[in-house]
Amino acid sequence: MRAGLLRTTILLFLFTTISFAQTATIRGIILDENDRPVDEVNIKANNTGTTSNKNGFYNLTIPTDQDVTVEFTHISHKKISSVFNLKKGEVFEFNPVMSASVEQITTVVITGNRRKDVEGIITLKPEAIRKIPGANAGVENLLLTLPGVSNNNELSTQYSVRGGNFDENLVYVNDIEVYRPFLIRSGQQEGLSFVNTDMVQNVEFSAGGFQSKYGDKLSSVLDITYKDPYQFEVNADLSLLGGSLSVENISKDSKFTAIVGGRYRDNSLLVNARETETNFQPTFADIQGFFTYRFTNKFHLSFLGNASINTYNYEPVSRQTNFGTLAEPIALIVFYEGQEKDRYQTLFGALKGSYFASDDLTLHLITSSYHTREEEYFDIFAQYRLGEVNANIGDEDFGEVAFSEGIGSQLTHGRNDLDALITNIEHKGDFKVDDNRIEWSVKYTNEDIRDRLVEWEVIDSAGFSIRPPSLPANEQPYEPYTGPLEPFQNVRAKNNTQINRLQAYAQWSKRSTLGKSDVWYNAGIRMHNWSVKGEGIASNNSSVFTPRAQFAIKPDWEKDMLFRVAAGFYYQPPFYRELRDSSGVVQPKVKSQKSFHAVIGNDYSFEMWDRPFKLTSEIFYKNLWDVNPYTLENVRIRYRAKNNATAYAYGLDLRLNGEFVPGTESWFSFGYLKTEENIDNRGYISRPTDQRLKFAALFQDYVPTMPNLKVYLNLVYNTGLPGGSPSYADPYEYQSRLPDYRRADLGLQYVIVDANKQFSRGWRKPFKALSFGFEIYNMFDAQNSITNTWVRDVSNKRQIAIPNYLTPRVFNVRTTMRF
Repeated sequence: MRAGLLRTTILLFLFTTISFAQTATIRGIILDENDRPVDEVNIKANNTGTTSNKNGFYNLTIPTDQDVTVEFTHISHKKISSVFNLKKGEVFEFNPVMSASVEQITTVVITGNRRKDVEGIITLKPEAIRKIPGANAGVENLLLTLPGVSNNNELSTQYSVRGGNFDENLVYVNDIEVYRPFLIRSGQQEGLSFVNTDMVQNVEFSAGGFQSKYGDKLSSVLDITYKDPYQFEVNADLSLLGGSLSVENISKDSKFTAIVGGRYRDNSLLVNARETETNFQPTFADIQGFFTYRFTNKFHLSFLGNASINTYNYEPVSRQTNFGTLAEPIALIVFYEGQEKDRYQTLFGALKGSYFASDDLTLHLITSSYHTREEEYFDIFAQYRLGEVNANIGDEDFGEVAFSEGIGSQLTHGRNDLDALITNIEHKGDFKVDDNRIEWSVKYTNEDIRDRLVEWEVIDSAGFSIRPPSLPANEQPYEPYTGPLEPFQNVRAKNNTQINRLQAYAQWSKRSTLGKSDVWYNAGIRMHNWSVKGEGIASNNSSVFTPRAQFAIKPDWEKDMLFRVAAGFYYQPPFYRELRDSSGVVQPKVKSQKSFHAVIGNDYSFEMWDRPFKLTSEIFYKNLWDVNPYTLENVRIRYRAKNNATAYAYGLDLRLNGEFVPGTESWFSFGYLKTEENIDNRGYISRPTDQRLKFAALFQDYVPTMPNLKVYLNLVYNTGLPGGSPSYADPYEYQSRLPDYRRADLGLQYVIVDANKQFSRGWRKPFKALSFGFEIYNMFDAQNSITNTWVRDVSNKRQIAIPNYLTPRVFNVRTTMRF
């Protein structure tokens, strides 16, 4: 085991030379002309073969990177012959319909991966998502290993992409847009991501330059497809952080499929390891279901539902943070009274009807509804003491505060309630003519939001009350102040807002040739009209149009190279949070934030040590105007709602992925980003998401002498973000950066049962997969911080930044199983 772990470390920078057999998988359901499953179909490819089961399902392994002819034969039906050319590890779904009278011969099947490469979309394997360790394991955890994607808070599932913020990312599940809670202020309140990893079949991600068929956001698209079950299966995942259970099945006639997943999570293991001593009960639970019924071969109806509840009970007791230098160590000691009680309850349901009119025409009708009720109630009184630490090792009070430089107190109060109902109805179409493909959509959205915001904060620091930043500061303790006491922050607002949206797009795609080179074209345009109205606010109506285009070429070269260019306009009409200014009041005349994107990319596929690798490179530029400036505190975004800034972002993203270890996919990512904004023509300064350098690695290995012992390593390094400034501070006066973010998560998994190791008797017989694991989060115990607490000393009233550290090293045990 020691030798294997040593090799894992070395392989982070060096490559080995081991060859292996490359395979891909074809699977699906075989039906007859009456949509009945056909069993006992003989499926043969070269020297391998299989048969379909009673549900018509089959699973066949074939060689990769070559044309493979697969024949489907049955005594009562005519033969089907198809040619496939798949990449290593690809799972391709092929559902033939067998005819009793006419022989069917299909053309060569083009792999879907090449189409995604052309579109600039990264495809991630669900198996990697389920195995890679992380304090918040899931799809978002894997995204953070990609170039251009950042988040310096392991307790949060949110992420920023190429200089954008958390609100600028689109998330779809089965073509249905999903939403996040509105009032979340910190990562430990978030709980579960909407995406249930156990139910995922495909994951596709674009960091920019995406097509018109995706919505009106500035930064990225995450497109998730849930499983379409083909057999009965149960998956379970248990750890000290909670667990998940999913059940999937298919009816005997193969018309009805269902998958249901439930999750429970308790973050106490992570949060109790932090420096603040608390009575803390953060629990999160949800249940999701995805059901599909095939009325005929042409009409399918599916339902996606989700219900979740997050409760966050927080009662801080005390905190001690040591910082400073070895020569001048300083400590902050805080004693707390009070508590916080938050509750977030969401319900989501969506119906999708699909009509396959012909092989060339597909029509969809989608309706969805999202309802969230959120409560944040807190009253917390904190008394602090800031002073020099006794560094004399022999003293009895070694490590304690010997001299106080600052004392003070803080009282925070909040009573926030939000009730939001969002409904959608959308028609989508897809029509193919020869090598041309036309896609379109029309979508109507109604957002009804009722919000009450009451927050205030009183600060008494170093013997005097801190006045609001908008008022002149008093001169205490040097001069007496006789004015009334006022809270440092006082936000009170009540909003009843309705937003109606009409969106549409049309786009054209074509595959062709240019000389001996393959080329792909895509062009489209989006329209978005929205109106804002509500009690006490003036109605406003606006429209925007955004054209976009892509071009890709695969030259007829000996080397496998693909070049692509994407450009277009990406406008983001304001969502509710962007309409609400720093005082909590809705500003209906907020414009859409506008940007022009240009992306140039290259994919270089090659073989090394007889194994496939791919180097993906992209350079990007964004020019933004009508920007809505904001401040970022933990994961809470407060907008100015003024559209009073311009901005830009540019950078380089690199990703090398392949089989550094035979049979497993790993990758290394590097990103460079620079993004700045100009507010009110005062000059350019760094945006809150200006993450200059990023390095990440996802590595999978196994111990040579114990191949069932798997090793998974997740590394992330980000340079420090601008931030940590006092609340409501002028960003032009505070441009210091937080420390660099460094994190390594390690997972060890011992596999008892898997596809290659099955048992016909004994206690292991019922399992299709079974493993036990041990995980170390933040393996090197790096002290990462996300924000600062600001206090003042007595002598000169200077403000001192005390870092709020994230989670230290934490150990977890985990088991996964499949029946």
